[in-house]
Amino acid sequence: MTTHPFPRIAVYGAYGHTGRFVLAELRRRGFVPVACGRDAARLHELAAVADVEVRVASTDDPAALDAAFAGTAAVLHCAGPFLDTAAPVLEAALRARIHYLDVAAEQRAVTDVLARDDEAKAAGVTVVPAMAFYGGLADLLASAALDGATDADTVDIAVALDGWHPTRGTRLTGERNHYPRTYIEHGRTRTVPDPAPVRETDFPAPFGRLETVLLPLSEAVVVPHHIACRNLHAWMNLAPLRDLRDPATPAPVAADDSGRSVQRFAVDVRVRRGNHACRAIASGRDIYAVTAPLLVEALQRILDGRVRARGALAAGQAFDARDFLAALDPAAVTVTFEVGAGSIGAR
Repeated sequence: MTTHPFPRIAVYGAYGHTGRFVLAELRRRGFVPVACGRDAARLHELAAVADVEVRVASTDDPAALDAAFAGTAAVLHCAGPFLDTAAPVLEAALRARIHYLDVAAEQRAVTDVLARDDEAKAAGVTVVPAMAFYGGLADLLASAALDGATDADTVDIAVALDGWHPTRGTRLTGERNHYPRTYIEHGRTRTVPDPAPVRETDFPAPFGRLETVLLPLSEAVVVPHHIACRNLHAWMNLAPLRDLRDPATPAPVAADDSGRSVQRFAVDVRVRRGNHACRAIASGRDIYAVTAPLLVEALQRILDGRVRARGALAAGQAFDARDFLAALDPAAVTVTFEVGAGSIGAR
């Protein structure tokens, strides 16, 4: 029997929209994915079209999760709402002593995962939550813009989407997540008020100047986890939020053979530390599709030793941010830097 040179990787929630992109990215890099999830029917439908091994396991069945992850090197967790699913999947990964990465955007879920640092170290594994478009990408951009510094006067994150066709998982997460969102101002953690502040923000082309609202997601947890921020704000333009809140907005539709939609995005991060100012911009297509190369690049670096430590870590803490971003396929996301970028704040 021939032994495959790459390890088997469990993908929990593999039949979901993001999970399918992750399966494809794993295969593109030579890994052997094992499709896991709660829904046996959807897993077997996936197996019929994707020729992948499937293992059924509910998050309320620890023994089934243990069996699902047996013989794998890591689990990539793509099945929200993570407020409900992160803890049991992480606990199974710790029992199996395998690495854990997820794509959570919920602040509370990411905070809870990062709190398991001692257990991850004891298991000898690396745990990276929010290794996705929301959370990990902005953290890598901020870390790269700070060029190794671990403190900042200001980290200002702005996201522009030309529209948002939410997946079923996104809608379920929104319905489940009732925790207040937080940000940092003048060295203090604050809760986003209702109504949230609105400002105009200048984005790179093709977006231009857009009205944005204060909307911190998991980046407001992962960035200050390893960077002491005196001020950290995160903004999003209003058009995609109108799409998200409209129950009639359909799910994403593939526009090419890769499955990507036509959605365009920009993540514009500006940092200031004393006299140092830098702007880091990531742009591309489809926030769900771009999560897959981010997640699998992180996995690859953990497995080949290009990770800074074991334990529960934020993306910018775990990896060399500049090197990580430079390794991403420009077809998925392009990244540019501007040193000495202009003013931070209403811009």
